Amino acid sequence: MTKNNNSPTVNKFNIGQDWASVVTGFVLILFVVISGYAIATPSFGGKAGWNHDHDFSGMFGASSLWASVLFTLVIFAIIAIIGILLSGEKIRKYFTGFLVIFLLAILAQFVSSYAWFRNLGLETVLFSLVIGLLIGNFFRLPEWLRSGVQTELYVKIGLVLLGATILFKDILSAGAFGLIQAVIVVTVVWYFAFWISRKMKVDDEFSTMLASAVSICGVSAAIATAGAINGDKKKLSFIISLVLIIAIPMMILLPIIARWIGLSEVVTGAWLGGTIDTTGAVVAAGTIAGETGLKYATIVKFSQNVLLGLAAFAISIFWAYRSRGANEKGQRVPARIIWDRFPKFVLGFILASLVFSFILSPETAQSSGKVIKSFSTFWFNLAFISIGLETRFADFKQMESRKPFYSFLIAQTFNIFFTLGVSYLLFQLISRG
Repeated sequence: MTKNNNSPTVNKFNIGQDWASVVTGFVLILFVVISGYAIATPSFGGKAGWNHDHDFSGMFGASSLWASVLFTLVIFAIIAIIGILLSGEKIRKYFTGFLVIFLLAILAQFVSSYAWFRNLGLETVLFSLVIGLLIGNFFRLPEWLRSGVQTELYVKIGLVLLGATILFKDILSAGAFGLIQAVIVVTVVWYFAFWISRKMKVDDEFSTMLASAVSICGVSAAIATAGAINGDKKKLSFIISLVLIIAIPMMILLPIIARWIGLSEVVTGAWLGGTIDTTGAVVAAGTIAGETGLKYATIVKFSQNVLLGLAAFAISIFWAYRSRGANEKGQRVPARIIWDRFPKFVLGFILASLVFSFILSPETAQSSGKVIKSFSTFWFNLAFISIGLETRFADFKQMESRKPFYSFLIAQTFNIFFTLGVSYLLFQLISRG
């Protein structure tokens, strides 16, 4: 009797984690848009970052930095607690664990702002993952810290907010050729990456996340796909690490190769934007290629980013039908099953994109979008701190990670050559013809 009386209390506000991420994501969006909130998450050293001779006393003594830290802590703690309550989970001892994870995410922000790391295009999530892995593998986590590890919720809220930063209007600025290239490259490379992974006996879950990371937009695509198929967090962290590490030599070598074989800056930019998986590395490589190269690299990358929502939607349907809805006898899957299995945060992602693309004024979308983008990135930082804390290095050995590694390299090599051909055809021959 006691259990029956208590159970409704625990689940009183339970609407499921997916819907909880949508609700909390839009609470944040409405807060920023309506209030005009303009304080982004903490940053260190400005766009250029900091180095060993930086004025640390001036940086850490700045009231704006501490205000950003305090406001971010309060806002994120409130939103996370609401999300946990709506997910039907207990929040006992949560805040202490969240506070530690929050401070670790701030540390990752600081480390990634080092000028040399920033010039390499390394993203903060890599340092968040590394910090979490180091702590999780060398120390036994106390229970109060584990209570702050809410990886799924952090990822899904971040993805809902990400939708507000990927605008359908970018299709217009990207131009017809940029969009055509994005559709061709994403479709063909995704299928090839998935096919080669399955040929190498990599499981469906790993293959799907890997294919999205290689073909669409790296880190964001891998995270979105993992959320859509409820993918293994250890596999996701492995793929993210591959994306970020392999992007470094590509960022440096591809502009040099393009110059060596005599590509125009336009074709070079289109090639870089369609091949390199992280936005930061694309910008760095485009800068090496020249002003025009940077322009076209950014245009093509925007085009692929725009496809992320549509791709996540398609992958969600595919996965719900293929892996979750079908029974052993192969009977027809009811539409209700697909809807029940469909990750609702994808709808939040698309809805946020629609609102910022077509409902808000361009000025409001731009000003609010900057803050929301920083919020989205910080949720991902919290998620990857959590993934690192939950992951042990021994797990990678158990995954037989060599096959996914080889699959990733083969798929990325195919991506480099295929995208070069498409870029040359569209931007050199057709556009000049």
